[in-house]
Amino acid sequence: MENVVYFVHISDTHFGPTREYGRFGHVSYPCTVRLVEEINNLPVTPDFVIHTGDVVTDPDPAAYALAAEVFQTLRVPVYYVVGNHDTARDIRRYLTLGPHEPLSDDPDVLSYAFAVRGYRFVVLDARGPDEIDPHGRLSPQQLEVARQEATPDGPPLTIFMHYPVMPMNSPWMDANMLVLNGMELHEALLPARNRLRGVFYGHVHQSMQTTRDGITYTAVPSAFSQFTAWPTDVETGFDTNYPPGYNFIQLWPEQTIVHQHLFVRP
Repeated sequence: MENVVYFVHISDTHFGPTREYGRFGHVSYPCTVRLVEEINNLPVTPDFVIHTGDVVTDPDPAAYALAAEVFQTLRVPVYYVVGNHDTARDIRRYLTLGPHEPLSDDPDVLSYAFAVRGYRFVVLDARGPDEIDPHGRLSPQQLEVARQEATPDGPPLTIFMHYPVMPMNSPWMDANMLVLNGMELHEALLPARNRLRGVFYGHVHQSMQTTRDGITYTAVPSAFSQFTAWPTDVETGFDTNYPPGYNFIQLWPEQTIVHQHLFVRP
């Protein structure tokens, strides 16, 4: 059998300081507890879990303590991306990452790489200054990381980040949620398109796939509450009927399979 890597993509858990904390019309804690139970009981054990940001809503030690309590029950390594509601320092302080190699020595930047069975995974940090929030922006240093990683030759490569790169044809999302220099990142990644297995992100609380120039960008539903993203949405919308979810990803030497899973809200 060919070398295959399995991982679970989750995002936007938005823990609060209490188990009763709610946001966007739903309580986040019980949903993430159920999500971890789902992952631990999958018929195929993933190699790792990647959380693409917004672990918490506010940088509250109590919220991170709850997140750590829940995620430490996962039976596989967990990796985290800095969301616009997180900070790199807090993730390092309160959460445990799987084995990795840092790609930045800046304590306010969480960018690193890790390898599983010959596949390379790179986490980029696009959290910008507070004044552009909820947009993101990749620093010149992070764009250089992308350029150095995205060479034509090398092992299969996967990129993780928090923000969407490409416009989504949803007026409110495009006006507020994008990484502002996304095309610079896209151009940096183009040399690696033949070995790039995907760019995976969160932030949009919705399942989306965008393909451009042979590169596929994939978003995962939030672990507890979803936005709407219709071409008619000029203001933030909430899809109250859409359940929480996660994606089970299969990376093969020549292809990527994204299997979306939804689960019943507790």
